[in-house]
Amino acid sequence: MRRNRADDFSRRLVRENVLTTNDLIYPVFILEGDNQREPVASMPGVERMSIDLLVREAKELVSLGIPAMALFPVTPAHLKSELAEESYNPDGLAQRATRAIKDACPELGIITDVALDPFTTHGLDGIIDASGYVLNDRTVDTLIRQALSHAEAGADIVAPSDMMDGRIGGIRDELEENGHINTRIMAYSAKYASAYYGPFRDAVGSAANLGKGNKFTFQMDPANSDEALHEVALDLAEGADMVMVKPGMPYLDIVRRVKDEFGVPTFVYQVSGEYAMHMAAGQNGWIDAEACLMEALVGMKRAGADGILTYFAKRAAQLINN
Repeated sequence: MRRNRADDFSRRLVRENVLTTNDLIYPVFILEGDNQREPVASMPGVERMSIDLLVREAKELVSLGIPAMALFPVTPAHLKSELAEESYNPDGLAQRATRAIKDACPELGIITDVALDPFTTHGLDGIIDASGYVLNDRTVDTLIRQALSHAEAGADIVAPSDMMDGRIGGIRDELEENGHINTRIMAYSAKYASAYYGPFRDAVGSAANLGKGNKFTFQMDPANSDEALHEVALDLAEGADMVMVKPGMPYLDIVRRVKDEFGVPTFVYQVSGEYAMHMAAGQNGWIDAEACLMEALVGMKRAGADGILTYFAKRAAQLINN
């Protein structure tokens, strides 16, 4: 078995999986203002940026060959509310960013997050009742309005990450009825109630609102695997064009099961906690963070992922191109 490993040329010839820039999606955090950037303390190397700076970032992504950018707005506290009305404001931060980036880089795919947690005063992904329980159908009504506002702003892909039942069908119908027949839906179909999301919540400013609350009643139990296939099947039946597994490395068995069972475009999210752990260990000199992150991305590809959302996307593309 070692003969084919003896030289670089033969290792390359027999390599079963190859990571390319086509596999990468770059998530970014959007700030209000002009020429504004703020480092995310818990995610070394990641910054929140204002729209003008994100337009420059988008142009760099195009030059690197990265096909898509995923947008996550940082909503000012005074615009948050119990009913998340700002989520579907046609002049909201995500909507304005979508228009600006598509104007500057029409060839770059824009993916928008369809979820209410950045817009609610309680930090949960939906409209709640008096007991704090997230109301499914009431939330879906708002998600539909949010997704339509993104499509009207020019989003290529809307990505519901909320895990409400029935939201894919509702969004698909609304998009069709309003002429957005080619707006794709990337369904976060198997999104687990994970402890790995902490730095992301810091980055979008929802951690303080959520406090000691949790999302166990609507995100998936990390112990479950068969349930993920049920979730994916429902979302595909409702009109999803592609599905997402989140988080990444601890859930690669789910990626493989989804890909084997359905054979549909399957994406995975290397989430903030995964990125932060690698970077922190690298800063302490315990690992080579870049080498480990690249290895993790190859592992996701090997598990069956067609694309990977990762905060390391830009640097990964630079390494691949060099």
